[in-house]
Amino acid sequence: MADEAEEESHKLLATTATTTADTGDGGGGGGGGEGSQKMASPPVEPAGHEGFVQPASYLRRPRGHSRVMPPPPPKLETAVDRDQRRGLQSIRAFLKVRTSYDVLPLSFRLIVFDTSLLVKKSLAILNQNGIVSAPLWDSKTSTFAGLLTTSDYINVIQYYCLHPEEMSRIDQFRLNSLRAIEKEINVTPIETVSIHPLRPLYEACRRMLESRARRIPLVDIDDETRRAMVVSVVTQYRILKFVAVNVVETQLLRKPLRHLNLGTYKNLETARMETPVLEVIQQLVHQNISSVPILNSDGVVVNVFEAVDVIALIKGSVYEELNLSVGEALQKRSDDFPGIYTCSIDDRLDTVFDTIRKSRVHRFVVIDEGNRLVGMLTLSDILEYVLLEGESDDHKQA
Repeated sequence: MADEAEEESHKLLATTATTTADTGDGGGGGGGGEGSQKMASPPVEPAGHEGFVQPASYLRRPRGHSRVMPPPPPKLETAVDRDQRRGLQSIRAFLKVRTSYDVLPLSFRLIVFDTSLLVKKSLAILNQNGIVSAPLWDSKTSTFAGLLTTSDYINVIQYYCLHPEEMSRIDQFRLNSLRAIEKEINVTPIETVSIHPLRPLYEACRRMLESRARRIPLVDIDDETRRAMVVSVVTQYRILKFVAVNVVETQLLRKPLRHLNLGTYKNLETARMETPVLEVIQQLVHQNISSVPILNSDGVVVNVFEAVDVIALIKGSVYEELNLSVGEALQKRSDDFPGIYTCSIDDRLDTVFDTIRKSRVHRFVVIDEGNRLVGMLTLSDILEYVLLEGESDDHKQA
């Protein structure tokens, strides 16, 4: 057997030598330019060695195949990146083990409107109690009917701007007619999203994000009647403040806003102090936003007109005050108005949470060193970032 292997080895060496000689120049053994040009054509495969692969064929790339570039190396995670990821994971873990009941204070007041209530009476009740929204209840069917917010009153204003001849009937308008108004002016219907108070707080947050709602009613089932009942309403502010107070890992969120995909910095809606209120209302409706920054002639932020400011203008069903300018309208704010909160693009998210923990804030106006408008940061932006940023990586690690 050893002799046969040795004989086969001699045959392979002889074949290689023959091939090399065949591909060289006919007159000699030099590797000159002419010989190199002949190497460009496929070598003739010797008889009896059909399965033998020539050495040069290892180096040739098949025609029509491009070179596959290796993927770029993964970006190294810095200490700040690692802390940011840990902070977000801690917040999400906290929201998944807490319920909406946990957010509620020990004592609170809940006002629920029957859908048969007159619009003007609902306005008076909101103003008397210093609230801007209330759950709706259909007494005929004993069912939860949605959440009344400032957007619904703005829809009424839109309707009467389109149909001024109907203004005389506004005092007879009832809440159960809001659906008809929505269809007439082609806007999003009243939000009817709700959640059971014992469901995880994380689920409540996700439902708010999906429905673009800023608050969500808690609806339970009565043990005796087996009918739905509204327990309370949880807002984005209350949830984020609950996080800021109880999750110490918010201190790990040390990345500045400029390095986060957080907030709005392009195509911002603005107005001036002399802008008519009705014009600003149009901006709120068309852009589906809750506030418009007020600038002076130099682009400096001097105030913010909020959707809730509309309620103060139309209390008592005095819709004529909608003809006022923004400056005149802002003078009618209540004395307990929390004020305008600002931040810079270099402020870190941990300082934002610290402000939410200490103050009743619903949005931040992002400004530069000269107090000129840079962007807007809402609680919806913060909640979306906290819930969704890097969430897919969490699932992979799990």
